Amino acid sequence: MAEERRKKKSNAVVWAVLALLILALGGFGIGSFGGSLSSVAEVGDREITVEDYGRALQNEQARLAQQTGQNLTMAQLQTFGIDRAVMERLLAEQALAWEAGQMGLSVGDAEVAERIRATPAFGGLDGGFDRDGYAFALRNAGLSEAEYEARVRDDVATELLQAAVLGGTESPEARVDALVAWLAETRDATLATVTVADLPAGITAPTEADLQAFYEENLTRFETPERREITYAWITPDLLVDAIEPDETALRELYEARADEYRQPARVLAERLAFPDAAAAEAARAAIAAGETDFDALVAERGLTLDDVDQGEIAADDVDAPVAEALFGLEDPGVVGPVETLLGPTLFRVYAILDPTEVPFEEARDDLAAEFAADAARRRIDAARDEIDDLLAGGATLEELAAETDLQLGSIGFDETVIDGIAGYDEFRAAALDVTEGDFPELETLSDGGLFALRLDGVTPPATPPLADIRDAVEAAWQADTLRRRLSERAEELAAAAELPGTPETLAGLGRDARLEGTPPALLDALFEAEPEAVFAVEGGADAAYVVRLDAVNEADLSDPETAELREALIASQRQEIATDLFSLYGRAVQARAGFTVDQQAVQAVQAQLLGQ
Repeated sequence: MAEERRKKKSNAVVWAVLALLILALGGFGIGSFGGSLSSVAEVGDREITVEDYGRALQNEQARLAQQTGQNLTMAQLQTFGIDRAVMERLLAEQALAWEAGQMGLSVGDAEVAERIRATPAFGGLDGGFDRDGYAFALRNAGLSEAEYEARVRDDVATELLQAAVLGGTESPEARVDALVAWLAETRDATLATVTVADLPAGITAPTEADLQAFYEENLTRFETPERREITYAWITPDLLVDAIEPDETALRELYEARADEYRQPARVLAERLAFPDAAAAEAARAAIAAGETDFDALVAERGLTLDDVDQGEIAADDVDAPVAEALFGLEDPGVVGPVETLLGPTLFRVYAILDPTEVPFEEARDDLAAEFAADAARRRIDAARDEIDDLLAGGATLEELAAETDLQLGSIGFDETVIDGIAGYDEFRAAALDVTEGDFPELETLSDGGLFALRLDGVTPPATPPLADIRDAVEAAWQADTLRRRLSERAEELAAAAELPGTPETLAGLGRDARLEGTPPALLDALFEAEPEAVFAVEGGADAAYVVRLDAVNEADLSDPETAELREALIASQRQEIATDLFSLYGRAVQARAGFTVDQQAVQAVQAQLLGQ
């Protein structure tokens, strides 16, 4: 079904939509940093304000969170140098804006106004520019219209400067041709696989002396990991829910609060097509009735798609009374109207009629009870946090903690391979690896809202068990290493004799990006480094090696459409690389000419506030 687009009459909903404009502005709305500091840096006569720097850091946090799925803290941004990269970008932007000002580059009010009107964030519910929404978004972002419009003017001027600097950037034809020739070159080859069947003595068994020697040469390979004996006390919502008795009154209140989920009024799925005047709407309706056209054709004639006119689910309360009367007067799907709306005379096509539905309390009770218990468990854990902290601060042991609170006592022999129970939580694993003997237990939080504290009772360092205890594992490792070595040696012998065992496979037109299933990447690399007619060996895995003969080197076919497409892509890529390097050098030169200063005290003040968020 097409994406839902409902028209709501409620002012609250309209303003909620307008509030979302702030998000579309790329993170506008950072709080005031207070104090007497107003800027973090200056480039020429231009300032980078503390709000600009803080907003840029927060935007970068949001961008990285969207890319990686992880919310990086301010401390992590500092560790990775992202805070410095943000500052360098802001300095470069202001340097270019300064240069544009020095050169007298600017644009008029008409261009600024056009840019603002074209900004999707300032679009109203009807798709046009929303003057009130524009003012509302800037006000909540802490910007005046004059400030924002000055920024737009600077951005456009900087774009003009960038276009002037990079306008003549071209990629050298000779370089592109050389790259195309190299990338599009292909190889024909013959590939033979060397297996156990090609070994004269087949699989051999190790002697006790072989195993003992192999064991002694690879002691660390058979080490057991460090084992940490840990006592812990923990509680999670899941551990508490069974002890929580649902309150019937609260469950019914929760059911009523979710009435929109459990009770759905009659609804229709409809599409809407507005007309400039009543005559056009009536004519269209008559043409549909006469079978001369249909709703789909009318939509197409207007240059629209069905997604453009789809309104999703509509309940009677969602629309004005005349529209509701027309839509819900149908017994079967069909076209109704024209109906007068804010957009003008309108035809609606109802393509589905949904009956009202209701899930009785009795059917929803189990789900509500589970939700109620989980929420109550989380609140109970949160309420106990201060008491548990106080007990730990007072010197209580984990055993005493378990006796006096909801926390449950447990112990675990922990290493990095253990993932059961509490060891399945990343927070516990990190704490268990970090704790040292003698550390006092500290209260930590789990990802599901649970709490835990732990104590390290002892550490068993990594150790290699006696050979007798791990003989099977040692023999399996010896077999794998020995077989790999023997197959590789046999492949080298066959290659030296220019022999290809078994049933060789003919491979034609192999490109540098080819994928030969089951073979190592080194095989293709070696193939493109070899001379024609060369026969060479390539080591494979534990059960195969390869003998390869290079039969032909095929030069790039410049008339091939794929090669031509590759050439165009390389031209664009090279042009972009040259442009990036050129503009980076230009920006640094401008920055040096303008002169700049960075107020580290102000930078640290901004970062300190964001560290606490």
